[in-house]
Amino acid sequence: MTIRSRVLGWGTYVPPRVVTNQDLTQWMDTSHDWIVERTGIEQRHWVDEGESGAGMAAKAAKKALVEAQVDAEEIDMIIYATLSPDVDFPGTGVFLQRELGLKPLPALDIRQQCTGFIYGLSVADNFIKTGMYKKIMVVGSEIHSTGLDISTRGRDVASLFGDGAGVAIVGVSDDPEMGILSSHLYADGTDAEALWLEMPGSKYHPRISHEDIDAGRHFPTMQGQKVFKQAVTRLPQVILESLETNGYSIDDLNMLIPHQANLRINEFVAKKLKLDETRVHNNIQKYGNTTAATIPLCFSEALEAGKIKRGDLVCCAAFGSGFTWGSVLMRY
Repeated sequence: MTIRSRVLGWGTYVPPRVVTNQDLTQWMDTSHDWIVERTGIEQRHWVDEGESGAGMAAKAAKKALVEAQVDAEEIDMIIYATLSPDVDFPGTGVFLQRELGLKPLPALDIRQQCTGFIYGLSVADNFIKTGMYKKIMVVGSEIHSTGLDISTRGRDVASLFGDGAGVAIVGVSDDPEMGILSSHLYADGTDAEALWLEMPGSKYHPRISHEDIDAGRHFPTMQGQKVFKQAVTRLPQVILESLETNGYSIDDLNMLIPHQANLRINEFVAKKLKLDETRVHNNIQKYGNTTAATIPLCFSEALEAGKIKRGDLVCCAAFGSGFTWGSVLMRY
């Protein structure tokens, strides 16, 4: 009998501090209208001092366990996606394991940036299909605010990002018709420097200098037009691939949960696929880009709003730094 995995429950957390576009004007030359026109973002959540990625993930995980009706001791593995680890090493997954008081278990940290949660779902799905594990915690947790150039120099990037965490408990499906149908993962490093954080880096000696800091090389940089062009090409391709692999067309899709990088990207993708707004859920307006946390934050919100029902055909898709991209198709 074929084993199929499905998401048993979701949990999310965002820090209580809300930073509006108007708030940003005290630190940089920008405006609410300028940010909304280019990105669709109206506000984002930023951590206060002392909050950690593992701490946020723990709060989201506890909610996910309750929704999934799974006890913490049943978790067999943690897959932790982030581009903003709490420390350089060890990986943040072990700090989450400690926060939750879980038994010794494998904790796999992955660095696929905006596509991290999609990669994580795919890894969990395949571990469960082999029968190696029965219940896996897939995490996306990010703290961007402490690493942004919050000034006019850095406004093109700093205005985009928010902090938050999302968790899915993935387990064995009790119905062979329901669950994750397939995943599709890609990476192409040709333009890796178009969206990256260069320093500190182990290939440099020293890993960062005072001159590097003065030049802002420890802040993320982005070539926006190059990223936009790749995203609106790759996302439709990988969404259609997931549907065609399983014998479906775009007309069969009930809901698309896209990565929340830029509302204009998602509007372009929806138009290209001929998906009206009732079949695409976006919430970047409230949270900004939380990279690995966007898919669970968006999926969970769509569920709560009644936009996704049991049995719906749902596609999650993401594109990000690397460049990496991918999709997961599920019969929810």
